[in-house]
Amino acid sequence: MQALHLAGTLAVEEAFPMDNSDKKFRKLYETDIYNKDGLNGYAYVPNGIAVAVSNPRNETMPGTNPEQLLGLSLSTCMNATLQAIERENDLDHTAEVHVHVTMVKGTDGLEFLVHAMVSIPSVSYERAVELTNQAEQRCPVSKLLSGSINYTVETLQN
Repeated sequence: MQALHLAGTLAVEEAFPMDNSDKKFRKLYETDIYNKDGLNGYAYVPNGIAVAVSNPRNETMPGTNPEQLLGLSLSTCMNATLQAIERENDLDHTAEVHVHVTMVKGTDGLEFLVHAMVSIPSVSYERAVELTNQAEQRCPVSKLLSGSINYTVETLQN
């Protein structure tokens, strides 16, 4: 898929038609996030949160970085998806998601290696694998990453 480059602001419906031949979308939630400072300043949601950001290789500057934000996004989304799957199966929510993100310099420049580790202590390992596979297919962040060879998901033995 070719990257979409937009000049100026374009409504999401123009960039991603809600009813096209490939997919049908029904908008459930949307937000806008801005970063005007790069790695030395803040990323923010208008009329919402502001998060200090900094270069991960400069440990003297306070703030989070893209690696941490990606890990937070994936771990939260994957665990929320697992919570829904557990509820659908009349299970208590015991799933835990640990995401490890490594920045590397590859042949194409900087890249992230993302490894998600899922533990569901209330079920057998075999059942945990099944639930993890379901979550991997349903979690929106996981679906965004799923085409990358740099993304792996592992179910941990309890």
